[in-house]
Amino acid sequence: QVQLVESGGGLVQPGDSLRISCAASGSINVILAMGWYRQAPGRQRELVASLSNGGVTRYGDSVKGRFTISRDNAKNAVYLQMNNLKPEDTAVYYCNVEATNWSEYWGQGTQVTVSS
Repeated sequence: QVQLVESGGGLVQPGDSLRISCAASGSINVILAMGWYRQAPGRQRELVASLSNGGVTRYGDSVKGRFTISRDNAKNAVYLQMNNLKPEDTAVYYCNVEATNWSEYWGQGTQVTVSS
C-alpha cells in the first residue's frame, strides 16, 4: 500500500502561480510513476501531468507550457508548479501513483480555485 498526502492548494487570481505537493509513504518501492490528475465539477477526471521513474513526462494538452511536474526521490514527493493559472484550471487536484502489478493509488485531493 502507498499512502499519499497532498498540500498546497488554495484560492488564487488569474495569472498567478501556485505549487502543490504530494508526499508518498508506505510501500514506495512499488512506485513506477507519480503524477497529478484533476476533476472539475461535472467533468471527468483528467491527466494533468505524470513523471515516471525513468524521467518520462506526460502533460495534458491544456497545461503544456504552463505547468511543470517534478519529483524529489529522496523525499518520495512529487510537485506541480502551476504558472499563469486560468479560471478553467479550477478543480480538485489528485496525486496519483502508478505501481507494480497494475496497481494505482490516489490522494484525497486538494482544491485549487482560480478566480478574481
